[in-house]
Amino acid sequence: MKFMCFFLPTVPGTLEERRRLRPIAHHNDRIQRMIEEVIELSKMAEDLGFEMVGLPEHFLHTEGLEFGSVPAVYAYIAAQTKHVKVGPVGYVLPGWNPLRLAVTISWLDHLTRGRTFVGFARGYQTRWLNPMAQKLHVQATGSDQSEIDRTNREAFEEVFQILKLAWKDEPFAFKGKYYEYPYPYEEGTPWRAAPWTAEAGAPGEVENGRVRRISVVPKPYQKPHPPLFQAFSASDATISWAARNGVIPLTAVPKVPEILRIAEFYRNEAAGAGRKLALGEAFGVMHSVYFGRNEDEAYDLAWNGVIGVVTRLFHSHFGYAESMRRPDDAIKYPLGKVTLPPAEITRDRVRESGTVTAGAVPDVLREMDHLVETINPEYFIYGPDQGLLPLDVVRNQLRTFGEQIVKRYR
Repeated sequence: MKFMCFFLPTVPGTLEERRRLRPIAHHNDRIQRMIEEVIELSKMAEDLGFEMVGLPEHFLHTEGLEFGSVPAVYAYIAAQTKHVKVGPVGYVLPGWNPLRLAVTISWLDHLTRGRTFVGFARGYQTRWLNPMAQKLHVQATGSDQSEIDRTNREAFEEVFQILKLAWKDEPFAFKGKYYEYPYPYEEGTPWRAAPWTAEAGAPGEVENGRVRRISVVPKPYQKPHPPLFQAFSASDATISWAARNGVIPLTAVPKVPEILRIAEFYRNEAAGAGRKLALGEAFGVMHSVYFGRNEDEAYDLAWNGVIGVVTRLFHSHFGYAESMRRPDDAIKYPLGKVTLPPAEITRDRVRESGTVTAGAVPDVLREMDHLVETINPEYFIYGPDQGLLPLDVVRNQLRTFGEQIVKRYR
């Protein structure tokens, strides 16, 4: 099993401080603390045997939760570490110009000499994706099969297709719904230096003084490109797409039976595309893990950390707490129409839902053994509660995970 230390970079502060200092993300001293903590914990994760460090791509989070990242952050983490791979989980493709993203990924791959990976996401947060993708008339989506969802997927897949073309050695031409290369596609791009390009550029780039194909440089350091991941999806359509395109899906579904269903579906879809995989191969699981002297202490950490703060107050508005539903919730909160509000997400729900694995070390190992024996995922993603719990607590949790879990299953 390979392990990723996945941060939701969080501006350090208590709930009281977030309200008193609002917006806490305007305070540069807190931003600097966040950066220092992510670097320290990344170094620690590397020493404990983690192979990867990942971060999400989100913007405009004035509340200071899940602060997101830019490519420079990955390069900075790589410069502060020795061998761990770094990357996004993931770039939200509808919000990117595909040529700029292809170049960005390749440069990072070169700067780190192959110590990077790439995750992709479709984007579910309207606050920042809708403004960034406005020229494409693409919006964030909740995978609800709506017209917005269809358009988002269409743009996502087109950008991915262009990335794969851009990383090949030969120049290419492409005409899609959202992008065309060269531009304009039919006439080609006027290019005054065509004689020089015809002499020293890629064969086939220019014709009769116009660019007729384009060639993105540099090409990735890793061949044909860095490892590709799909960020935390449980949508069958997205899992099927990942299987057909050689992309490794990472799922955040908490319960083993549903993880098994998704893993089997992915394996079957991959087989249909000519990829023969064992169960769990090229497949990743993200799950929250907390250690304590006993179960109560461990669940207290979960409640004061990502689960009780980020999931309850923020992610619940996007359906991330739906795994905590009880049968009688359907009356008040019809499934598929109304998500569980923060007020319904209690400590008792967290404990009874299996959303987290929490307890003394033997209890955690027993649940991890069950996951490994049932599915044996190739990747496991662990998220420290950086910026939410005190730093010394986060250090101790990460150290225990490394010594007890990483060492056991690598």
